[in-house]
Amino acid sequence: MPAGQEAVARAFFCDVLGMAEVLKPAELAKRGGCWFQAGNVQIHLGVEADFRPAKKAHPALRCENYDALLASLAAKGIHAEEANDIPGVRRCHIHDPFGNRIELVCGD
Repeated sequence: MPAGQEAVARAFFCDVLGMAEVLKPAELAKRGGCWFQAGNVQIHLGVEADFRPAKKAHPALRCENYDALLASLAAKGIHAEEANDIPGVRRCHIHDPFGNRIELVCGD
């Protein structure tokens, strides 16, 4: 993530995706960035001076209440691109505010 954008990250990962922020260890907190958790999954966003979003490499998050999540994302103006290339798997891709790709997989 770009430097100084922690509030933007919190708004997306907490308010939009419903994750909770996890406090970073003091030594790592000096570097900036944020950590988030939902269940036993954590996402760590580190600061990069010459930040470029991850367009291909991405985390995949298994989501409960998938349809409700997609409706919530749409209501917040976040485009979810459905992917139908794996038979029997409902999934889509979204982008965080920094342009990083995130896959959401139906866990219902």
